[in-house]
Amino acid sequence: MSLNLGKRCGLVMQSDIRAMSIECARMGGINLSQGICDTPVPPVVLQSAADAVMQGGNIYTHHTGNRELREAIAEKQKRFSGLEFDPDREVVVSAGATGAMYCAFQALLNRGDEVIVFEPFYGYHVSTLQAVEAAPVFVPLDPSDAWSFRIDDLEAAVTPKTKALLVNTPANPSGKVFSRDELALLAEFAIRHDLFVFTDEMYEHFVFDGLSHVSMAVLPGMRERTITISGLSKTFSITGWRIGYAMCEARWASAIGYFNDLFYVCAPSPLQAGVTAGLRELGDDYYLGLSSEYAVRRDLFCAALSEAGLMPYMPEGAYYVLADTRRIPGATARERAMHILRETGVASVPGSAFFHDGGGENLVRFCFAKEEPVLVEACERLLKLR
Repeated sequence: MSLNLGKRCGLVMQSDIRAMSIECARMGGINLSQGICDTPVPPVVLQSAADAVMQGGNIYTHHTGNRELREAIAEKQKRFSGLEFDPDREVVVSAGATGAMYCAFQALLNRGDEVIVFEPFYGYHVSTLQAVEAAPVFVPLDPSDAWSFRIDDLEAAVTPKTKALLVNTPANPSGKVFSRDELALLAEFAIRHDLFVFTDEMYEHFVFDGLSHVSMAVLPGMRERTITISGLSKTFSITGWRIGYAMCEARWASAIGYFNDLFYVCAPSPLQAGVTAGLRELGDDYYLGLSSEYAVRRDLFCAALSEAGLMPYMPEGAYYVLADTRRIPGATARERAMHILRETGVASVPGSAFFHDGGGENLVRFCFAKEEPVLVEACERLLKLR
């Protein structure tokens, strides 16, 4: 029996994020590489999931999620953005935001379709595009100007094969929060070229310095072509629960739901109940508290990076920061990340994981979503680099 898998298997590699996490665990270090988020889960979320397990909520749900959860997601979206989605026809609950994105790509992209991706990018976005045999096309963000983009670069990236634009806001790894004016430019661009827009809005409640998260689908003409993707992994500190969702017009949601049923059948049943309770019972103060709480963590950690000689690019949102490593020994980002880990016991991700074609070699990414004692210890350890 002979299987011709060499070409495809050659594309499958362990991510730098997981590789650094494994190395950090081997050394007993502090893992600031993976966006694990070890802050407490809201008690109502935990209790409701436990109650669902004990009360028998352990069988398949509808393939697009429990109706109660879809209703709660639609209600929350309307509360924070003003957008209305039909919970029966326009919301699909999946196995995390990554699962929702994979199903959306399967449903709406064909082999060889090109999707414009801003760089630095989140590696799983690119890997997921490649998994469906679509082609990412990279447009750079300018770190010297708050990670801004040039519309000329976008226009230059368009070809007859361009099918979509991917927008991550707040962004991993840069922490960029796209302004309404920037999104309006992207909306005009997408309409002009008749493109889908896939958004990753996972960090929508982690926004700093008085900025606001704006969902692309609220802009004129964009609801019909935007696939809004988010989830509860970060908001409720439940990254291992894998509860994410896609929201879009019914004609797209139907196809996304088909692939969600094919790949995942349904998201974990009792965990759906847990997040439903959280969405229904936690008030606006909880979500606003996330931004203020994580702004304190950001400021603490970025001050330590500066003192350690690792100039941070101050993030506007999410809970990651890219730092300059040009004064750290090593020829590559991976060598520099390993030097930092060996010298301090603090793990980061090589910046090259977020760039194509040799970019990001002078950067590493840290995650500051840690409880205060752990973050303080990481700050103290990094000062060894002074």
